[in-house]
Amino acid sequence: MNNKTDINFELYKVFYYVATTLSFSEAAGKLFISQSAVSQSIKTLEKKLNQTLFIRSTKKVRLTPEGEILLRHIEPAVQLIVRGESQLLEASSGIGQLRIGASDTICRYFLVPYLEQFHKAFPGTHIKVTNATSIRCVELLRSGQVDLIVVNFPNSHLDSMFTSTTIHDFQDVFIADETFKELRGRKMSYQELLKYPILMLDKNSTTSEYLHALFQQHQLDLVPEVELSSNDLLIDLARIGLGIAFIPDYCLTKMPEDLFLLEMKEELPKRKLALAYNSHVPVSKAAVEFMHLLQPV
Repeated sequence: MNNKTDINFELYKVFYYVATTLSFSEAAGKLFISQSAVSQSIKTLEKKLNQTLFIRSTKKVRLTPEGEILLRHIEPAVQLIVRGESQLLEASSGIGQLRIGASDTICRYFLVPYLEQFHKAFPGTHIKVTNATSIRCVELLRSGQVDLIVVNFPNSHLDSMFTSTTIHDFQDVFIADETFKELRGRKMSYQELLKYPILMLDKNSTTSEYLHALFQQHQLDLVPEVELSSNDLLIDLARIGLGIAFIPDYCLTKMPEDLFLLEMKEELPKRKLALAYNSHVPVSKAAVEFMHLLQPV
């Protein structure tokens, strides 16, 4: 038999923990084995695969390109095993664990009331929320680290592997403080906006993709003054006059008195929030119950 098909799966388990912690000692602690046993297991796996999986140095460990490829396949498998164990325990411990991926903005301004409802209905259920951009959330779902995600839509990273449904409409807006008072009540074009400093989310976000595409549709090249990973920070910077911030309207439950909305000659297209999950793998009862809250029949 080819030795590549006869590898002890414990070796892959050790590989997974080293690859996700990038530390032989931390992996050893999580596996309750010695660091030398971890090191020997990795050497054995590398020998059987005839590939170097890690680049080792005195201070840190990092994956080789071959190691990254292997991790992309091993991680979903490990997560499926963990998910299976969790669901087997559901019968004796309630409805299982709820694992959600969403940005901090979506969590704070949209999900909190639903999480409150869920907690009241199922007080003993463990809730784990992983904050990440809408793009990164798709990767968390793909690798099985979360059961469902709530993300901005359109999202070019959501493919046919996932089942998704829109659950909320929202409008993006431009806001500014009195530093730009000459713009109050004036209808702005996209071309005119480029004369002013624009504050927006960084490039690793669907919001950035959306706004850049919107300007490109008008043959305009958007070069933001400031790019951040937080909508709350964008609002704070708009408040001190650093520029005109681009944010979703659901961040403004009440319009602050020191800020105003810019009026646009052409209304911005509405976007949506979408719920997505992987229908090809079983999800916990907790995830099913939470999805029912988000999309009531």
